[in-house]
Amino acid sequence: MFRLSAELSEELDTELLKTALEHTLARLPSFSCRLRKGMFWYYLEHIEGAPEILPDVSNPMTYFNVKENKGFLFRVRCCGSRLAVEFFHAVTDGSGGMTFLLTMISEYLRLRYEVKIPACGHVLSCGDMPKREEYEDSFLKYARKETLRRGERAAYQPRGAAMAPFEVSYIYGNVPTERLRSEAKKHDATVGEFVTAVLLQIAAKLQAGERSRAKRRLPVKVSVPVNLRRFYPTKTLRNFSSYINLGIETRLGSYSFDEILVQVKGVMKSQITEKQLNARFSGNVAAERLLPLRATPLFIKDPLMKLVYNLQGDRYSSLTFSNLGRIDVPDELRGYVKQLDFALGPANRKRCACTCVSYAGNSRFVFTRTFESPAIEREFFCTLVKRGIPVKVESNRR
Repeated sequence: MFRLSAELSEELDTELLKTALEHTLARLPSFSCRLRKGMFWYYLEHIEGAPEILPDVSNPMTYFNVKENKGFLFRVRCCGSRLAVEFFHAVTDGSGGMTFLLTMISEYLRLRYEVKIPACGHVLSCGDMPKREEYEDSFLKYARKETLRRGERAAYQPRGAAMAPFEVSYIYGNVPTERLRSEAKKHDATVGEFVTAVLLQIAAKLQAGERSRAKRRLPVKVSVPVNLRRFYPTKTLRNFSSYINLGIETRLGSYSFDEILVQVKGVMKSQITEKQLNARFSGNVAAERLLPLRATPLFIKDPLMKLVYNLQGDRYSSLTFSNLGRIDVPDELRGYVKQLDFALGPANRKRCACTCVSYAGNSRFVFTRTFESPAIEREFFCTLVKRGIPVKVESNRR
C-alpha cells in the first residue's frame, strides 16, 4: 500500500467530501473496482457507489477488510483539515494516486466555494467525460519482444526488534526544497541521486556493525521506483511504474560519499533509459502470455507466486526510496492546499522505506518502518543538518 495526503487551509466538510468523492469516481472509473478471483487469474471488476470516509489515525496503512470497504481497493481518511487516501498498488501508482487526490480536492472546493480550478497536470475536471486512455494497461500496450534477465544478489537488510503487529513508525521531515537542491548541485547531482547516495552510505554504516560475516559481505542496495510515463505518450492512471536497484559491493572495502555518488549517477544514467526499462517490464508481460502459465489453475499459481516472491521480491534491496518529485498545481488551488505527504507501507522483508514529495517550496520526507530502532532516519536527518540543510522532524509516536 501507499498513502497520499493533503493538509488544507481549513477544516473539511465530510458531507461535501462524500459528494466530491462520488463525482471523482464517476470521472475516474478505473478506481471503482474490486479484486476478483477467477479460475486462472485475479482480475479487476467495476463496482458502483463509493467507500465510506473514515476518520484518520496516527497509525495509518494498517490491514483492512476489503469487504468492509465495499470491495474498494483504496481507503479515504479525513481528520480536521487533513484528507488522505490509502491505495493498493493494484489500482494505481503514485502519479495516478496524486491525480485522484488533487482531483477530489478540486471538486470539493468547487462544491464548497464555487471555485473554478482549471484542469492541468494532476488536476482533472469532474465535468469532463472519462477517457479510455486513462485506464489502459500501458504495460501491455508498450511491451516488446526483447527482454532482460533479472539475476541479482540478495542485499543486506537492516533489522531490529519488531514492533507490535500492525504498528508502523512514521517519521516526517520537512526540508526547504531549494536548500536540498543546492546541496545536490554542489555534487553535480539531482536530488534523487543525492538522497539515494546518502541512504546507501547509512545502510553501509549499519551493515559494518553487524556481527554476522555473511551479512557484512552482502551488497547494500536501494530500490528506486521509476515513473514510466516520462518515456511514453500515455495518459493512463493505472499502475505504470518500474524500479531499479542501485548499490555498492561493501565486501570490496569502504566507500566515501563521493565514491557512492559516482556509482549511483552512473547506474541511473545507464539503467533509467527507455530501452532498459522496457526490456524489464516486457519480461513480466511475456511471462503472463506463456500458454502453460495461462492454463495453470489459480490454486496452483498462488503458492508458486508466493514462492517466487519469497525467493526474489524484496530480497534484492536494503530499503526503498520513492520520490514523486515536485508537484505543481493551478494557482487557484495553491491557496487552499498547504502541504502534501506521500508514504509507502512497509513490505514483509524490507521493513524500512523512505519517500519524498516536494510542494510549495517544501520537500517532505517520510520514513516508515516496523522495527524499533530509528537509526536510519536519525542518521539521515543528521546528515542533512551537518550539510547545512535545516530539518523539522515530526513523528506519529510519542
